Amino acid sequence: MIDVQLFSTFETSGFLEMAISTLEKKGIKKNSIFAVPLDNRAEESKILDTLHRSDGTSLIDIGMGLATAFSVIGASIGFKLAWGPIYWGLISAFVGFVLGFAIRLFMELVIKKKKRVLKGKHSEVILIVDCEESQAELVEDILWSHFALGVAKVK
Repeated sequence: MIDVQLFSTFETSGFLEMAISTLEKKGIKKNSIFAVPLDNRAEESKILDTLHRSDGTSLIDIGMGLATAFSVIGASIGFKLAWGPIYWGLISAFVGFVLGFAIRLFMELVIKKKKRVLKGKHSEVILIVDCEESQAELVEDILWSHFALGVAKVK
């Protein structure tokens, strides 16, 4: 009689295979172990946020800082120029914002895209184990000891 289901996520690696073979050695039947591979996201992440989705990355943070710095410098220099400090402060603030926005956009599109591909762990396989309640602790310990990314128990 099956009392407990344990769900766990693994990266595709040798640890997953070792976990399955260890479970079989400890008395869990083959037909009680289900491994389901996940399809990873194929589309690229979006640069601009929408009202319903945000990745927590701001594209205007550097632009605002540079706009502030450039406007102070432009207004200071503007006292000596023909249009005056207000116009030169606004012009230099716009130039600073565009420069900062371009820097941040370049960082997101080129530099961080390479880092996102290299780093990060992805759940690639869901392992479902049906077992009796008396075996649940043992199965959970086996899954954790073989580097499961997450484990959940459902009675």
